Amino acid sequence: MQENNVVEMLASTVKKHANKTAFLAKQEGVYMPLTYGEFWERIKCFANGLLQLGIKANDKIAIISNSNPMWGISDFSIASIKAVSVPIYPTIPPEQVAYIVENIGIRYAIVENSEQYEKLLDAGVALEKIIMMYPDLPSDCLTFTEVEALGELENPDWEEMWRGIDRDQLLTIMNTSGTTGNPKGVMLTHGNILTNIEGVQFWVVELVPEDVSISYLPLSHIFERLAGHYLPLSIGVTIGYAESIETIPDDLQEIKPTVLTSVPRLFEKVYTQIINQMNNSSALKQKIFNWAISVGEEKYEHYLKTNFDDYLSQNYLPKGLHRKWKLADKLVYQTIKAKLGGRLRGVVSGGGTLNPEIAKFFWALDIPLMEGYGLTETSPIISTNPMVRSKAGTVGRVLPNLEVKIADDGEILVKGPSITQGYYNDPEETAESFIGEWFKTGDIGDFDEDGYLRILDRKKRLLVLSTGMNVAPAPIESSINESVYIGQSIVVGDNEKYVIALVNPEFETLIPWAEKKGVNTTNKEALCSDPVVVKMITKEVTRLTKKFTNYAQPKKIVIISDVWSVDSGEVTPKLSLRTNIIEDKYADIIEETYEREAKRKKEKVV
Repeated sequence: MQENNVVEMLASTVKKHANKTAFLAKQEGVYMPLTYGEFWERIKCFANGLLQLGIKANDKIAIISNSNPMWGISDFSIASIKAVSVPIYPTIPPEQVAYIVENIGIRYAIVENSEQYEKLLDAGVALEKIIMMYPDLPSDCLTFTEVEALGELENPDWEEMWRGIDRDQLLTIMNTSGTTGNPKGVMLTHGNILTNIEGVQFWVVELVPEDVSISYLPLSHIFERLAGHYLPLSIGVTIGYAESIETIPDDLQEIKPTVLTSVPRLFEKVYTQIINQMNNSSALKQKIFNWAISVGEEKYEHYLKTNFDDYLSQNYLPKGLHRKWKLADKLVYQTIKAKLGGRLRGVVSGGGTLNPEIAKFFWALDIPLMEGYGLTETSPIISTNPMVRSKAGTVGRVLPNLEVKIADDGEILVKGPSITQGYYNDPEETAESFIGEWFKTGDIGDFDEDGYLRILDRKKRLLVLSTGMNVAPAPIESSINESVYIGQSIVVGDNEKYVIALVNPEFETLIPWAEKKGVNTTNKEALCSDPVVVKMITKEVTRLTKKFTNYAQPKKIVIISDVWSVDSGEVTPKLSLRTNIIEDKYADIIEETYEREAKRKKEKVV
């Protein structure tokens, strides 16, 4: 039976799996379980508590918190009383919080702790009620447990209330970057989310209630909210919350996930660590590792030609290859998978473009990696790779309940039931984002011969050189980031004769390398300008970009010693680079690099 709202969706899961663990979250250093039945009871109490506070249908309630079970309780409670949740990244500054609160008309907020409470005070916004999840300092906030206690009395109208919610009811307003610099409030209904889940389940999902996932991305981002929250909860999966990005290696060992969803940055980091470890191992270990990778790559080529039944039974491999694969699995794959918890049977990459070589590398290690594509405005998934015939270098097949076409200028256009109604309180931006029923994604892409979608770059990021040539920087940056000595990079050069690359080193690997070469590593700025380091990084970029056309290969490399991070503003909460921020921050260095290179060429001619 088709559900009418996300609360009804969860109720169906609770009915089947009431005693199963829904969440694992750290309490005083120990992972503690919360069952689906307990989750549901807390939702009911918190929802009734919100009603006791006077919250009504369509009231806007902010959630400002890192991911944890109370985030989910808040989310479903708000939805169950027909109110509208407005997730706000806990890392954004007070001035952006103020804009969101005032633009959307938020009257209530649920905050994680006193840090987020203080941020609201700094923002200078007037709210009727603030509820704190983890009260760590005295304040005039209500605590989460106090609101739950308010709602402990039975409310016979509550179930009638959520059962009466239909698919057109506004569920949430998700904020995303706007062209003016202010966030845009993307309106998503219950139906938007449900049809996206239905499309994914039809096309790709092999999730089962026995699965355990790990969540580390913020639930204020739509990719994690659907792929790491609504979708697993619709099936009965157990969700384990990582304490932080930094603790993921330890959390993987404790949670032991069977599935994992992430943005490309995590997979890039894992790839870098594995390659660096192999580079520093014995010649024999390197030889065995490289042989195992070649066996895995050969297996992947056979996998691309198989069908579902043969994939499940592993019958698609020739006997000789199967024997080699079993040996490689014992010698290499199992050792690496053990460091990721030992039970992973599949990972999903979304929220950005992943280097195809890194995707193939995971497949070669017997860690199936499915890449997908979507936007906040599309709830979010537009396309995804299926478990069988998942093609590295593509973002898969379009969901069956969506339509996609490529505009004359290469832009991806999409329409269907999971597309947003528009931006809250912004009719001009809404009108600008549609051509009739077709939503303009702002991404450039195409379809391959098998109908798999490929993303080339953001439309606004395409670099037009003064020579008239167009350069898509994303694939070049992905290749540069394969280097174990480079953390992140951006390629610039709009209206210039050639492109240059700004690279942010991976100091964890660069510093040990530099020390072996006798380079002083006490000062990062001096390290990044040392001729030995500059020569090595330049060679790395040249090696990794030689497959691109000559005009797309960076002609100059600038090593940036500053660490790009969320706190310093260059990285988004979902770990993507804010390229416009980086270009503005280093505008003088970029200009100076071009001028210096032009002067050098002129002197050479003279």
